[in-house]
Amino acid sequence: MVITKRDTILHVTLHPGEYYVSAGEVVISTLLGSCVSACLYDPYRRVVGMNHFLLSSRRYAKQMPLCITDAGRYGIQAMELVINGMLQKGANRAHLKAKAFGGSSLFRAHDDEKNFSCVGEVNTRFIREFLRNDGIPLVAEDLGGDRGRTIRFASADYSVTVAKARRLDGATLLKKERRYWQKTVESSEQTAAEPDLWI
Repeated sequence: MVITKRDTILHVTLHPGEYYVSAGEVVISTLLGSCVSACLYDPYRRVVGMNHFLLSSRRYAKQMPLCITDAGRYGIQAMELVINGMLQKGANRAHLKAKAFGGSSLFRAHDDEKNFSCVGEVNTRFIREFLRNDGIPLVAEDLGGDRGRTIRFASADYSVTVAKARRLDGATLLKKERRYWQKTVESSEQTAAEPDLWI
């Protein structure tokens, strides 16, 4: 995470696996490929939060319920971290609204894997399902496609600006996501023998 101050406004840049919440004026930005960011806000208490998550596998069986996969575990953790952080800053869960971005198909499935979803599709499916199940309105989205995005979430008016990456930039973004994905898998394997703390 990189935090700077420009003209009295805090600017925060998130990397994969990070989140940030604030009750003050802030602009939160990140670069997304297969990853997804949920931009959450309580317009009454003026609390905002944003995360950046990449689920822990490249593909899942399309008919498999997300709740029994690592996708569910990592995605739920990413969402609960940002929501709980916002509640601690004074937000009311009943007032939360969301905007969601990312989920590009940078990890492509092969032709013989048509029964599987790539990680971008799973991330997209997860965020929509989570918000619907939690009763948080998804008021705007820019999900899917085959290009990365840079997003900037401004607490002043809850707007999100989206800049699509050129297709040539996708290779660099894919390398970064693969490194993060590999670290996530290695971490998951190291803790596999430990009790599951997600309830």
